[in-house]
Amino acid sequence: MSSRLTRIVGSSIVKKQAMAITGLLLCGFLVTHLAGNFLIIYSADAFNQYAYALTSNPLIYVAEAGLAALFLGHIGMAIKLTLENHKARPQKYYMKKPTGRGSTFASSTMPYTGMITLIFLVIHLINFKFGPLYMTTVDGVEMRDLYRTVVEYFASPLNVLWYIIAMVALGIHLSHGVWSAFQSLGFNHPSYTPTLRMASKAFAVLIVVGYSSLPIYCYLIQGGH
Repeated sequence: MSSRLTRIVGSSIVKKQAMAITGLLLCGFLVTHLAGNFLIIYSADAFNQYAYALTSNPLIYVAEAGLAALFLGHIGMAIKLTLENHKARPQKYYMKKPTGRGSTFASSTMPYTGMITLIFLVIHLINFKFGPLYMTTVDGVEMRDLYRTVVEYFASPLNVLWYIIAMVALGIHLSHGVWSAFQSLGFNHPSYTPTLRMASKAFAVLIVVGYSSLPIYCYLIQGGH
């Protein structure tokens, strides 16, 4: 019984489903995080209060641990499946030829766009979560002035450019990853698969434009004059 369970858990189908679920949950995080970040356009105080509300909540440690588990689980499954695919087909990548209409630029570059996104995440945490610490007072409450940290960072056009490049890589990753996740979970039918593909691309564009607009705003409106 245990050996059968081990085979089931270790099967590529289960791994793909696990990667799909973690990926879709991370997409949900992207949306909520973007919504919160848009407060930076509303006002510095609103953005700082939003950040303070998150970081001062004791449950933030549980949320961060859960988010880290999602990222590590998604990355771990992706690496494992990639290695297993290479082991099953040991011929060099450049020797491979397209075998179907499903092969696209986004699908063939998933490992690379994923790696760029991972590098971006590490740099993002270093520059913002563990970046320069300024303090401010809003409605009599002392809190971190994260708004100033963000604006100062995006005063550099190179930082803005890097952020946008990383978001484009993330968008390419999402444009294939979202519909592929639904496919792995069994949502695969000629009647609605094209719709899922289009929705996946639309979601990717939304994420790229939404996130990229923030550093551009900080540079042009706040840090660029």
